[in-house]
Amino acid sequence: MRSFALTVQESLKRDPHAGDLYIFRGRSGDLVKILWHDGLGMSLYAKRLDRGKFIWPSASDGAISISAAQMAYMLEGIDWRNPQLSWRPQSAG
Repeated sequence: MRSFALTVQESLKRDPHAGDLYIFRGRSGDLVKILWHDGLGMSLYAKRLDRGKFIWPSASDGAISISAAQMAYMLEGIDWRNPQLSWRPQSAG
């Protein structure tokens, strides 16, 4: 968590304790980590897709802002630019 918070502070020039969510995608594109400070402490959430990749926006200055709805689509593996379910598991095993 501290390395992500330091990245937000040093590279993005933002306050990691301000209550915003900062989402980082892994190199392979199937893992995201979300950094969030709720006023009491720092939380780190992770999500890995079983199939497919997260649709990621291109950031020219290192960071972009997306709406809560766009983030919800993205975290469900749906192309938030053109919302359509990309894949849904058929069975657990």
